[in-house]
Formats: sequence, C-alpha cells, structure tokens
Amino acid sequence: VTPFDDEAEVVARANATEYGLVAYVVTENGARQARMGRALDHGMVAINRVKITGAPIPFGGVKQSGIGREGSRHGLEAFTDL
Repeated sequence: VTPFDDEAEVVARANATEYGLVAYVVTENGARQARMGRALDHGMVAINRVKITGAPIPFGGVKQSGIGREGSRHGLEAFTDL
C-alpha cells in the first residue's frame, strides 16, 4: 500500500518495476479509476477489489511476470495446434 499526493508520480513508480502481474487501485473517484486502469502497465488492474480472476477471465502478466494469457477462449489458443 502506497499513499501518494501526485497521481503521475505513483503511476510512474508502479510502472518502473520489472514485474507486472497485477496492480491494485482503491479509489472512489470514477475518473481516477479509468485513468489508472489505462495508465498502469500491468497484466491485470484491480479496481476496488482483490479478486480479479476466475475461470472465464484471462489471467496473465507483463514484463518479468510472464507473457501471454491463460484462461478464456483467447488464452486457450496458445495451447492449441490446428
């Protein structure tokens, strides 16, 4: 948990990590939710919740947290040979 004063600073700090599986954002501000969801360079971004995945939802990260997605019909294509 990292409190912050400047939104751009916290986005830069979060994106500067070599990992990118999931980022969590807690805010009641709808505009901030949308901005942070777009700005964070992570495979998944959770807004005001901790559970963000399930059987029909693609799961995956970016950077050193992996490439590609698992789950859903899109993620299954990586395991399929036609």
